[in-house]
Amino acid sequence: MYTKIEEDRLLEEGKMLALMEEFYTIQGEGYNTGQAAYFIRVGGCDVGCSWCDVKESWNRKLHPPTLSDNIVKNAALYPAKAVVVTGGEPLMNNMDYLCQELKKHGISRFLESSGAHPFSGDWDWICVSPKKNSPPVESVYKKAHELKVVIQTPEDFLWAEKNAQLVNKNCLLYLQPEWSQAKKMMPAITEYIMANPKWRISIQSHKYMNIP
Repeated sequence: MYTKIEEDRLLEEGKMLALMEEFYTIQGEGYNTGQAAYFIRVGGCDVGCSWCDVKESWNRKLHPPTLSDNIVKNAALYPAKAVVVTGGEPLMNNMDYLCQELKKHGISRFLESSGAHPFSGDWDWICVSPKKNSPPVESVYKKAHELKVVIQTPEDFLWAEKNAQLVNKNCLLYLQPEWSQAKKMMPAITEYIMANPKWRISIQSHKYMNIP
């Protein structure tokens, strides 16, 4: 049992995380779609997307501070030695310690982030999904392996292109329909990608498969 002061110190050091949930599943989006991975969803997000499907992750105080060592032990039990850290917004936390310990266990580390906070952690793959109301910090753009822009309205294509100009030349570019508008926006997205083939399409395939 830790005191509040001890908990706060461990959270600041990244040796504890406000854990919302952890589960073993199949990656459903972006470049790594179809791969098995252990998902770690941390609590806390100040980006506030209206269409977010995990709004319960926003309030960090609702999710119990959990030792990062225990999270790593759980991840190591599964055959796929890959972890996806998502949220909430993971970069609101210090990710250095978690990544260090996962790496010691030979576990690959994948980050899903809006990029709205400064970078921490040692990652094998970084997916940045930028949001208009809280854009990524400059340092995150340059580290991204994958840029995944959610398309809800036709105006979002301009936002996608603005962000594409800021990432490194090797970064993969994805357009992903916002789930509630997918049927409406899919024709526009497919036409846009055929006209602008630097982009690829990302679909939330896990929702079609009814898995987490």
